[in-house]
Amino acid sequence: MTALAATALPLEPLHRGKVRDVYAVDETRLLLVATDRVSAFDVVMREAIPHKGAVLTQLTAWWLRRLGDEVPHHMLSADADDIIEALPSLAPHRELLAERAMLCRRATVFPVECVIRGYVAGSCWKEYKSTGTLAGEPLPPGLRESERFEPPIFSPATKADVGHDENITVARMAELVGAETAATLEHLTRRVYERGRSIAAERGIIIADTKLEFGRAGDGSILLVDEVLTPDSSRFWPAERYEPGRAQPSFDKQPLRDWLEAERRGGRWNGDAPPPVLPPDVVQATSARYLDAYRRITGEPLRLAGDP
Repeated sequence: MTALAATALPLEPLHRGKVRDVYAVDETRLLLVATDRVSAFDVVMREAIPHKGAVLTQLTAWWLRRLGDEVPHHMLSADADDIIEALPSLAPHRELLAERAMLCRRATVFPVECVIRGYVAGSCWKEYKSTGTLAGEPLPPGLRESERFEPPIFSPATKADVGHDENITVARMAELVGAETAATLEHLTRRVYERGRSIAAERGIIIADTKLEFGRAGDGSILLVDEVLTPDSSRFWPAERYEPGRAQPSFDKQPLRDWLEAERRGGRWNGDAPPPVLPPDVVQATSARYLDAYRRITGEPLRLAGDP
């Protein structure tokens, strides 16, 4: 399968993100198409990663089918035939839509990322190691890298299409969306995370942290939107290799990050766009990592377009 870097569908384009192309269907529905674009260190690579978009879409759909009884969400269908039945004009594009497209309820997305952290990692560890804080607020002393938080810490962030999201306090989030809405979003985030990490633990995977997005639908309800508990939005660690006090191996684009770090250390890349050309083995290793994450969590290999 050829990797998909961009789409052009006979619908009104609304937004092109780092990964997803978003199209308007009508006043109540959107079509989200996850491409195979990949970014690292806030730079979008020139090469796309085969099957990445399918993994992100189908893993999100898998989780939403298990969360729908607890957390309302935006998914109407992630099945290409269902989407074409609803939108016959897309029939010539079935191959593009297969596995990577999701028809969704439309919602106005809140301007915050709802991050929940079960372990000290990522930007949390970086700030804690420097100042003992997270978003400027003190954390308990003596924490080690990758140590478990109990209970998990709700740690919202501002949304950024370009560059890094910025950790903010819950109080700042309340200023942005209102205190009642902020409390609802934290409650829903905790429900998703607790359900998700319980299911993942049965499969030998630790979900160290995740970020979620929510939006308000036209009827006023709050919906879980965008991707959910994927390798792009979460840190997945193999439980059998977990050891606090160090960084953990993860099921994500780590092969890509490792190669780019080596390029930076060797003075062959300055960390800005344009990125270096990715070797085929790095592209393949990154693709394999995404497919492995899907298989481990769902218990089945991803059914790809063209499979019997």
